[in-house]
Amino acid sequence: MTTSALPQNPIVLIPSRLASTRLPDKPLADIHGVPMIVHCLRRAREAGFARVAVACGDAAIAEAVRGAGGEAVMTDPNHPSGSDRIHEALVKLDPERRHDAVVNLQGDLPAIDPTVVSAALTPLGDAAIDIATLATPIVDSHEIDDPNVVKAVLSLEPGQTIGRALYFSRRPVPSGEGPLWHHIGIYAYRRAALERFVTLKPSPLEKREKLEQLRALENGMAIAAAVVDTLPLGVDTPADLERIRQVMAAQR
Repeated sequence: MTTSALPQNPIVLIPSRLASTRLPDKPLADIHGVPMIVHCLRRAREAGFARVAVACGDAAIAEAVRGAGGEAVMTDPNHPSGSDRIHEALVKLDPERRHDAVVNLQGDLPAIDPTVVSAALTPLGDAAIDIATLATPIVDSHEIDDPNVVKAVLSLEPGQTIGRALYFSRRPVPSGEGPLWHHIGIYAYRRAALERFVTLKPSPLEKREKLEQLRALENGMAIAAAVVDTLPLGVDTPADLERIRQVMAAQR
């Protein structure tokens, strides 16, 4: 890895929209007096990134972000994915092309450790890597066969903390002895990689596994994952929201 390959001026973009069947208006959910999306914005700032913005599919989100002193940009509410949303936001926010990389941070991780956010960028220290992401060892046995837990197949020697991603699956792969890796869906794209990715059509394995990142692999793009110790707590349901409120109350 050569540190000279690391992007010099990355931006964090948080795609966010209100449409959520399990938890309506999720980005605006109150967590100790602050909307969830604002907590996510603050965690990214604490990670040391100079510029963080929310790519909003709804005006109410932009209003909440701006009301908290954050940067927001409106995007087409009908985008099929977060990567399409952040691409539109990048074009609008940075027509001069000053930002050479984009960290796509999920808007439902209000308690994420800022060091985990910054770790997403580290695999881009290798000039051969187009897209970086994160993984953590699976320690709970129930996750092994849970199709909602995406497994990353990494080429990773013992002691290494960054490995090339060879595949992603909802099934427990690879077989044999050794760790299984829980994929964490935070991505860092080189700008050119994001621009290429959004032009690609959905690929056969992507449609089969329902995993967008396989589109990049099937088109020859290189993905690597940094291993972190912490699995961020996501919020998808009312029960998740109550749990995260309790966790964040304990941290105050």
